[in-house]
Amino acid sequence: MHPVLKLIAQRVALGILLLLAVSVLIFAGTMMLPGDVAQQILGQSATPQALENLRAELGLNEPPVTRYFNWLGGILTGDLGTALTNGRDIAESISSRLGNTLFLAFWAALISVPLAIFLGLLAVRYKDRWPDKLISAVTLTTISIPEFMIGYILIYFLAIQLGWFPSVALFNESMNLWQKLNAIAIPVIVLTFVVLAHMMRMTRAAILNVMQSAYIETAELKGLRMLTVIRKHAFPNAIAPIVNVVMINLAYLVVGVVVVEVVFAYPGMGQYLVDHVAKRDVPVVQACGLIFAAVYIGLNLIADIVSIVSNPRLRHPK
Repeated sequence: MHPVLKLIAQRVALGILLLLAVSVLIFAGTMMLPGDVAQQILGQSATPQALENLRAELGLNEPPVTRYFNWLGGILTGDLGTALTNGRDIAESISSRLGNTLFLAFWAALISVPLAIFLGLLAVRYKDRWPDKLISAVTLTTISIPEFMIGYILIYFLAIQLGWFPSVALFNESMNLWQKLNAIAIPVIVLTFVVLAHMMRMTRAAILNVMQSAYIETAELKGLRMLTVIRKHAFPNAIAPIVNVVMINLAYLVVGVVVVEVVFAYPGMGQYLVDHVAKRDVPVVQACGLIFAAVYIGLNLIADIVSIVSNPRLRHPK
């Protein structure tokens, strides 16, 4: 087998094993949540017999190992289970919520990724000069502030003082594209601020590392402009680490939006998860946790594959 295909197969197998291990941790973690699901559903006035009957109906009296494999078997067949609090199919409820989260993450990525790469290239072009220092200072400041604080600051200025955007991300399928973008404008700006610094600084560091290579010095001695050297010679050879950090931040945009969705009451996966954690709806928490884990592991797997494919030593072994 070709070395590239062998490494890709190993990464995929490792990703599957990691997801399986995460499923065990998610199931065990939800089992340790305080409180009683049956009590939460029936209320404090429920009789002991009613509680016992509901536990038996929900399978809560079965051994944890049996419950885990029953849950895992359902996941593998596409059955995420039924919400305990409202009896609705979890897959049906999650589908629209996941679509909303991906919509929010897509527009945040569409702005933050090109902007981070551009700022990284600009910082390299003016290394140790005022544009480089200004870009680093601003991006480090934004990443140092919690996202909920950035959200409240932007709500105050952009929504309350200026009235440009709504303070709450009211979102539904009946809206046209422009109305949807207007509703998610502030959450997108918050997410852009949160992930921008990490991607920008990794882009800068990766390109500066390549700039120390001998072929870069040769290109400079040929009289090529610095911007041309960076764009045509340094940047293509720094793609692997840049792709890695971009994928990590894309995973955050999908998995780490819980705080932002709660702040703006956005009907996404994060808000859905928080609502059902409060209700101790274990099947919903397990399903959301596993989906978040699958997205995170999947995007990191894509980053690994891109790094492998972009490595000429692996593509053309001696």
